[in-house]
Amino acid sequence: MARILIVDDDSALRESIAETVSDLGHDPVQAPDGAAALARLAQGGIDVMLLDLRMPGLDGIEVLRRLRALPAPPPVAVLTAVPTASNTIEAMRLGAVDHLAKPVGRDDLAGLIARMLPAPAPAAPPPATFEAGDDDLVGSSAPMREVQKSIGRLADSEASVLITGETGTGKEVVARAIHRHGRRGARAFVAVNCAAIPAALLESQLFGHARGAFTGAIADRAGSFREAEGGTLFLDEIGDMDLAMQAKLLRVLQDRMVMPVGGRPVAVDVRILAATHRDLRAMVAAGSFREDLFYRIGVVPVHLSPLRERLSDILPLAEYFLARAGGGRRLSAAAAGRLLAHPWPGNVRELRNAMERAAVLAPLPVLSAADFAFLAGEDMKAAGAPDWLAGDLPGAVARLETEMIRRALAACAGNRTEAARRLNIHRQLLYEKIRRYGLDLSESRTGRVLEADEPPAPGERKR
Repeated sequence: MARILIVDDDSALRESIAETVSDLGHDPVQAPDGAAALARLAQGGIDVMLLDLRMPGLDGIEVLRRLRALPAPPPVAVLTAVPTASNTIEAMRLGAVDHLAKPVGRDDLAGLIARMLPAPAPAAPPPATFEAGDDDLVGSSAPMREVQKSIGRLADSEASVLITGETGTGKEVVARAIHRHGRRGARAFVAVNCAAIPAALLESQLFGHARGAFTGAIADRAGSFREAEGGTLFLDEIGDMDLAMQAKLLRVLQDRMVMPVGGRPVAVDVRILAATHRDLRAMVAAGSFREDLFYRIGVVPVHLSPLRERLSDILPLAEYFLARAGGGRRLSAAAAGRLLAHPWPGNVRELRNAMERAAVLAPLPVLSAADFAFLAGEDMKAAGAPDWLAGDLPGAVARLETEMIRRALAACAGNRTEAARRLNIHRQLLYEKIRRYGLDLSESRTGRVLEADEPPAPGERKR
């Protein structure tokens, strides 16, 4: 049996979690705010802490910072109703074992406690400058939150990181976030696209050259490694680098010395982050990528899932890109449905371009489905197939859920409690899906939604 400190300013939620903890065979201890939590922790005997982020006085992030000063703090998991990229990354960087969105189910809570009990949380690294507002890391889907957690864990490390994912998933955005949140964040971040530079010029680009080393070398060039001194060098599309250049890069990574073309060796202090959309393991097997380099750059892998597998991120990203485009435009429910129906083969980059195009060309401030008629996938609609059949399996499932929820709400005159019962899901899950899929609840027969305990208006029958 473990003694678990539950820190949350919401007394009802705190009691609910305490009851579940007790049912799981543990001893719950409650604290209504950060100051009370630190005071109770000072008394000793706490094995695990479940910590809310948004609290009056000392918030959860400040509690985590203060825990770092303790000689042996208990493992801490953050539970928050408003998970963001910024608070996820910062919480993980400050040593949180996990970062979960409320509400947390019984099974998830049991698994979380089981993971936390075997060993105390590892010692956290020295603090680095943190800047809130990682807007480019928009998304609260499970795959995206795992990426955000990885960024927090990796930020202060010196390990090389290999970021993989399809074209357009945001690999450079993740690389910049790892750099920005780490010890090297105040130094240079230099990005080199290995696929965009001819092989004959890549050596000079990376390692530099001395004046007169070859025709056209009219001045010394430092090269990307030395330009990133003390900071981070991001090698994008490293899978497109030829074998001869791979061998030279491997030597630099091993010796931490660069040899400018026609010059003398120079020591460098650079952290390496690399990215590719290619399957490097398959390339190693085929002999087109060096195995030793693969293991050198891929000490820690981070994978970015395609957008079609992160459906809950599509609308928040779309709204973010609309806001960046300016003009105060917003999405209608029909436009949101069109975006969810598209498979996004170009991933986040394609979505950003689509939103910028619509923001420029749309005649009205509220974007309609017609404003996105340029998106692919109209052939199935023209053939008479339902919209939810277009695209890939995860997208089809989401569109089927959307249609079933619409029909359930219509059948229940907008009563979400009754609709959840008909769909055989919890009411909170229905609320989350309504929000995630951007459903227009005015489409229900009454034109609005009635809660289970809400009295109907005169002349309106509540179901």
